[in-house]
Amino acid sequence: MSPTRSIRAVSREALAEHLVERTDALPGRVRVAIDGPPPTATAELAEAVAEGLRLRGRETVVVRAGDFLRPASLRLEYGHHDEDMYLDGWLDEGALRREVLDPAGPHGAGRVLPRLWDAERDRAYREDYRELGPAGVVLVSGALLLGRGLPFELVAHLHMGRAALARRTPPEERWTLPVFERYSRERDPSGAADVLVMADHPERPAMRE
Repeated sequence: MSPTRSIRAVSREALAEHLVERTDALPGRVRVAIDGPPPTATAELAEAVAEGLRLRGRETVVVRAGDFLRPASLRLEYGHHDEDMYLDGWLDEGALRREVLDPAGPHGAGRVLPRLWDAERDRAYREDYRELGPAGVVLVSGALLLGRGLPFELVAHLHMGRAALARRTPPEERWTLPVFERYSRERDPSGAADVLVMADHPERPAMRE
């Protein structure tokens, strides 16, 4: 992060409104990533942004990356706590592109699938496709989304420092902490973000100017 850029404290509502404005300023169909570790509550932020966009007349579909995981037989092939697989092998990137990002792109048909795979039950959802108009928006929320070459017109990354993330991660998920350290170091999500949010205190975020 550049030291010449200032950090401004904002409310969660102001952050959502900022993302609404940034998204609404983009013409045509727009694909937005809201990326961050689980304690940053990216899905809740995506829903707030979607609500604001709909009030502005932009048809919006919210997609959770957790609904596009690979089946357990592939995802957990090397065990439940394999760090390499969690970083690179859990998300079904091909399905997310095929069912959401490519159809929602400027040359896509606009027919997107909001949910694909129920990871808890390890079976496909019975979900209907949604038709996006020429100014529709797709918001994809979740963790470890960046550095994969997935196509987005706008990227927001909610950064949580090591100590804050360790404090807010449940004991049964602490094995993921080294993965988020690798993600920050190897993929540089803060540098890739159009909007960088410091989220050590998710209820009191700060935004990079």
